[in-house]
Amino acid sequence: MEEYDFNQKVDDTLMAIEDALESCDADLDWDLASGILTIECGSDSKYSGSQIIVNRQAPTRQIWVASRGGGFHFDFSGGQDNETYRWLQGELELFDLLNRALSEQTGETVTLR
Repeated sequence: MEEYDFNQKVDDTLMAIEDALESCDADLDWDLASGILTIECGSDSKYSGSQIIVNRQAPTRQIWVASRGGGFHFDFSGGQDNETYRWLQGELELFDLLNRALSEQTGETVTLR
């Protein structure tokens, strides 16, 4: 995948995560700056002030996620039309990991998407 295409897919994904966070009722704050999305669990959360970091790694063409549960590296997986795509680490999909990590860190059920 060319760097331009990679960056566009990551930008689209980060925007989709932000849109999902907007619709979420959990006590979360977030900031997207320079391609790094920082999600902070609010004061009523199980791990108040803990963060989940989502960022692009252009040299490896991956999205990396850091959470209390560890670090994860997601590869692009897309159909030939490149319209239907996902970010995967093995069988683990990016949004599934975010749901799990946010649920664990907030102590409430979080479902993005």
